[in-house]
Amino acid sequence: MTWSIIFHERSSARIAIAVATKFFAVGARVPNIEPQKGAVCTQAMINPLYGPHGLRLIREGVGAADVVRILTTPDAGREHRQVHVMGADGRFAAHTGAECVSWCGHWIGEDMSVAGNMLAGPQVVAETVRFFRENESMPLPRRLIAAMKAGEKVGGDKRGKQSAALIIYGNQEYSELDLRVDDHVEPLLELARLEAVSRERWTHFRAFVPTRENPAGIFDRAELDAGIERSLAAERQ
Repeated sequence: MTWSIIFHERSSARIAIAVATKFFAVGARVPNIEPQKGAVCTQAMINPLYGPHGLRLIREGVGAADVVRILTTPDAGREHRQVHVMGADGRFAAHTGAECVSWCGHWIGEDMSVAGNMLAGPQVVAETVRFFRENESMPLPRRLIAAMKAGEKVGGDKRGKQSAALIIYGNQEYSELDLRVDDHVEPLLELARLEAVSRERWTHFRAFVPTRENPAGIFDRAELDAGIERSLAAERQ
């Protein structure tokens, strides 16, 4: 009932997930990220325990294939589950159970994985992968959303549309971007609108919030506003 991307941008260590489905609030359960370490997407007949358990394994240094094995082996419902993972080894692995509703399947690459179930056909995953790989020059949030829209254009979730989400973590414990559309007639279009709104101020503001390197951040309002304005001006050039 869902398809999703996990991507690891090795040059920046950013980890990102984009997901869409005909189901309510997909962002609440499917995507799970451990910053700079790995990620888990749990879907199909979802097992919400896979997310926290998988991230715990990743924190402990477990690689992708072993994370998938440890999550699915003891689960009596594993043939109804789909999960794909970026492990602590930086690799990707996936499980698509034999009882997942067709079309279902996954694609594994060196820096990303895409998995889906209850889709219009294999072209949904193939087109999502193709667009993402062929548009490296796009800013990452827009590239992820556009790749999902490419998959939707060739069929997407065969039941329709309802929710979508986009999460990106960089080198901090908190997200760079965390957008959710829980219930909408055009969730990917709404996700794209929210991403555009984030660039009006948030993406410029976040450069000044506290970090591990600068635990106080910038809190002087005059300095903060001037810095944001410089960032906005540079983007307009």
